[in-house]
Amino acid sequence: MESKKKELVKMLLNQNLEEKDEEEMIELLLDEPITIDVDKESDKKMSIGDKLADKISAIAGSWTFIISFCAFLIIWIIINGVILVNAVDPYPFILLNLVLSCLASLQAPIIMMSQNRQAKKDTIRNKNDYRTDLKSELILESLHDDLEKILKNQNKILEYIKEKENK
Repeated sequence: MESKKKELVKMLLNQNLEEKDEEEMIELLLDEPITIDVDKESDKKMSIGDKLADKISAIAGSWTFIISFCAFLIIWIIINGVILVNAVDPYPFILLNLVLSCLASLQAPIIMMSQNRQAKKDTIRNKNDYRTDLKSELILESLHDDLEKILKNQNKILEYIKEKENK
């Protein structure tokens, strides 16, 4: 029975693993709890840059930021285009263009770093889900086999009882 499970695990994993690694994986799947908290594991490995990228992405990807930035742009245009006679940045707002270009050139890579980290976390979560599903499948198969054995034994006992009653 155990070798049947090992063969099934080998087939389902279908990876190019060394023999030692494959045996460890099989034992892990069969005997050990394999679920992990992906968020906790990922948070342990986060650098200061990763934390900063996540915070900036959370702020820059919010409606609060969009509305605030639109308000800033409108105020800038009103102050420099209408109110001030000797404006710091008169129309066509070259300084504002420079600020916006710099902001965009920094903001995009920071958001992409955060997304890449999230993609890595999702990959770990998917692998964890696969292993959990695989282990559940193995356990269910084992329970099914045990149930079949119990039913066969029960049928034998019933047949034995019927024979005894008929005699």
